[in-house]
Amino acid sequence: MKPSFKIYRHLPRHDTQRPSAVTIGNMDGVHRGHQAIIRRVVQEAEQRTLAPTVMTFQPHPRAYFAQRGQRPELVPTQISSLRDKAWTLQKLQVRQLVLQRFNQRLADMPAEAFIEELLVHGLQTRWLLVGEDFRYGHKRMGDVAMLRRAGRRYGFLVETLSDVVDEHGYRISSSEVRTALAVGNLERAERLLGHTYRISGHVIHGQKLGRSLGYPTLNIRVPTLCAARSGVYIVRAHGLADQPLNGVASLGVRPTITDSGRIMLEVHLLDRHIDAYGKLTQIEFLQYLRDEEKFPDLPAMIAAIDNDAQSARDYFALHGL
Repeated sequence: MKPSFKIYRHLPRHDTQRPSAVTIGNMDGVHRGHQAIIRRVVQEAEQRTLAPTVMTFQPHPRAYFAQRGQRPELVPTQISSLRDKAWTLQKLQVRQLVLQRFNQRLADMPAEAFIEELLVHGLQTRWLLVGEDFRYGHKRMGDVAMLRRAGRRYGFLVETLSDVVDEHGYRISSSEVRTALAVGNLERAERLLGHTYRISGHVIHGQKLGRSLGYPTLNIRVPTLCAARSGVYIVRAHGLADQPLNGVASLGVRPTITDSGRIMLEVHLLDRHIDAYGKLTQIEFLQYLRDEEKFPDLPAMIAAIDNDAQSARDYFALHGL
């Protein structure tokens, strides 16, 4: 029987009193640093017969405070959608994901109440892993020393983890992944993530313009503030056939066609016609080709797409994927 994976949007949990091994963090991208943390939580949970648990916040606290202060430029871009985050955490054997709403109430909550409400009563925490500089509660007044005192009172152990670093001694962080994706450096992003960068989504109906141009596309919504640089990529689509399908994709606002400003991922599969409407697919980003451009007319755009498709064919011929 497959072990259950539960997502909780409210604490205390409505369906269990099972004690938990917990880590707290936004986990955007679930990069190699996060993976090291989660492996430790899962290991301790197994030894102590606890439920391995990740508590994360929605929206990102930085996004909440940036919007409250009317500073939208400070809202962090998003590496992974909630679906991708949850899917990766489940694969890493997390059994409980808490999506704690970050709102005014949580921002104003005293540090002691944060511990009592969320960790003690909310999750029956018995073991907790946080970063050495973890802060929480109103005005970030709570620290690790307070957690340890509370742990002695309520019966949970607190362990801290120093930063996880790469082979060159650089800290692995979501900020580093965002920086790599923002400049189209997929190799660096892959080293930090431990795998190629991917975005999943359901295929939705587009404007059907690609079909009339000879380049039908699968249209996929991405997070509004997607961390990946807008532009054209060589990609593979997973989940639509027995094998991954080779393609070329455009990520961006489609300036030649529309002025809606909504970011969309449009994937053209090379030499394959497939009815994928409504299906869930995961797009794997392999190489950045060029920036998104506004073309003077459709013939100029078609010529550029011809060139992109040829670049993708050359890539797959060379790499044998």
